[in-house]
Amino acid sequence: MRNAWLVLIAAAAIAGPPPTRREAVTDHLHGVEIEDPYRWLEDQKSPETRAWIENQNRYTRSLLDAVPGREQLARRFEQLLRLDTVTLPVVRGGRYFYRKRAARQEQFVIAMRDGAGGKEEILVDPHSMSRDAMVSTGIADVSEDGQWLAYWIQEGGEDERRIRILDTGKRQHLPDELPKRKVGGVSILPDKSAFYYAVFGNENPRIYKHQIGTPVSRDKEVFGEGYGATHIPQCHLSDDGRYLIIGVFHGSSGDYTELFVQDLKAGTPPVQIGKGIRAAFFGDMAGDRLIVRTNWKAPNWRVVSIRLSDPAPGKWTEIIPESNAVIDDFTLAGGKILLLSLKDVQPQLKLYSAAGKLERNVKLPGVGSVSRVAGRWSSEELFFEFVSFNTPARIFREGLNKGFQDVWAKLDAPFPAEQYEVHQVWYKSRDGTRVPMFLFHKKGLIRDSGNPVLLSGYGGFNVSNTPYFSSFAAVWAEHGGVFALANLRGGAEFGEAWHTAGMLGKKQNVFDDFIAAAEWLVAEKYTNPKKLAIEGTSNGGLLVGAAMTQRPELFQAVLCGYPLLDMVRYHKFLVARFWVPEYGSSDNPDQFRYLRAYSPYHSVKAGTKYPAVMIVTGDADTRVDPLHGRKMAALLQASADPGRPVLLNYDTQAGHSGGLSVTKTVEKNVDQLSFLLWQLDVKPD
Repeated sequence: MRNAWLVLIAAAAIAGPPPTRREAVTDHLHGVEIEDPYRWLEDQKSPETRAWIENQNRYTRSLLDAVPGREQLARRFEQLLRLDTVTLPVVRGGRYFYRKRAARQEQFVIAMRDGAGGKEEILVDPHSMSRDAMVSTGIADVSEDGQWLAYWIQEGGEDERRIRILDTGKRQHLPDELPKRKVGGVSILPDKSAFYYAVFGNENPRIYKHQIGTPVSRDKEVFGEGYGATHIPQCHLSDDGRYLIIGVFHGSSGDYTELFVQDLKAGTPPVQIGKGIRAAFFGDMAGDRLIVRTNWKAPNWRVVSIRLSDPAPGKWTEIIPESNAVIDDFTLAGGKILLLSLKDVQPQLKLYSAAGKLERNVKLPGVGSVSRVAGRWSSEELFFEFVSFNTPARIFREGLNKGFQDVWAKLDAPFPAEQYEVHQVWYKSRDGTRVPMFLFHKKGLIRDSGNPVLLSGYGGFNVSNTPYFSSFAAVWAEHGGVFALANLRGGAEFGEAWHTAGMLGKKQNVFDDFIAAAEWLVAEKYTNPKKLAIEGTSNGGLLVGAAMTQRPELFQAVLCGYPLLDMVRYHKFLVARFWVPEYGSSDNPDQFRYLRAYSPYHSVKAGTKYPAVMIVTGDADTRVDPLHGRKMAALLQASADPGRPVLLNYDTQAGHSGGLSVTKTVEKNVDQLSFLLWQLDVKPD
């Protein structure tokens, strides 16, 4: 019966997608003629584009809905996703604020306990805010006394959010509300007279002070003059509310950030740390001293202590020097410094005194990731989350001076972790660089070249890829699959040198690393090209798009999510100007040459036998314009060998920032996994 279904599906795929109109559009850039036959699909709101999207979705549904085993997959994803889930708490005034989703709920609610073991109270429930459960909420800040909760409201997958404030005692909202926009931090003053917030994503990124009880239109601009559309400001207050800490990202690369501190009590202007130094600085206040993590003169990062009375670089005190472990982050808690480092992409948590003396290592359960850490300089309580491919999230609570560690919350997923393993391998890229990769699969896997493998990666923007628990990867492994996560150049796994080796004119290194990972998996007999699929989202969507167009014979199927694919025009849309420091811009003749060379949209060649492709995107992506997915789907459908399907899975509510309900997440996972099982000829279990 299954084979009969597959024959019908294959016949429908070969019959072909709905036709797409081509038009003669040609640009001339730096002496090169660039054809763009699907330029008209850039207009997201035009009636013709909307009709085209509907036709594409009908075609996609006609194929995916016919794949056998979807009901079984949906039931399994329901089991793994409909669980009681809790996030790290924010502790203020003896109260514990956190997000929680009960097994029966579609979205996280915001809850509170009075004391660590107090009775739970629900403060904000987004289920009442929409009929389709596509509104989500989260904690933006809590006042020092625990009386006010500032929270964000997000619609679908949009980046933009509204901010509201709830008086937790009266259970009433303050009239003060920030309209929907991109917000980079909200911090309430201890006396609750005002709060600070940052906005970005337009021509005037700024930090404002909002006086409680006054109209937002009268908010006072306190920082940002001279900055423009390519800058991203963020802000937060010190524990005591005396200092305003301001960070400014020059684009999204993370290699150049400015740091300012303003003494609000003294009323003096913000003081810049490391003025004129092109490097990255991230800081927080430890009493009257500023603790800063920086990669200036330290590609693997170091930590310095700075007195604001004399902040010149020559007066800085290095308290934790650079080492062969990359300093990924730090948290000030209980008068100490908790350092999160990566050594060969394995996490290390170390506790230091304020002077930088190592006191102890914080125990971790195994190979995985420390995904989040929360603590305060004035509190001895510390929380961190540990997760791995075979280990659902566990939140640990540490008493820094009392020497205890307990489990604050854990995800009790019905997954037999003991039957699966996670291990790290190393392989050589095209230029001989050694690159690590994590593999997740059933124990006792036989390497006979016949295993289905899903290779994932990112490789950009100083982002480290470490093991995480995913219902998708879990169900893939249950079907005998190997989930592989490659730690490509462009990320932060080995410091700034690793990042710069995969950005701008060296971006091809990232694609070479990914292709080499696929070749290694084949050479080591984990799989073969007919059983090898790749997936990536956002910058990872660009990654798989480039890998597919450069080595189409190496892969059987591609999942390409919310991708950048037209690298000649990408910087003209939405907030893509933030990414020019990472990729470059075709306005620059030298950068145009390498962007054009690897741009997936411009690398498609007619008649080539490309892998089966499913492009996933949607209207609510307000970060990477979904025009990339629309144009690439049209071009591949017109150019590729018709033997393999090219599908566009387009959701009008989905976007970059998550926010999907559990029901929507199950539907998305079923679509993507059924596509892979179909294309790799794996029987649904």
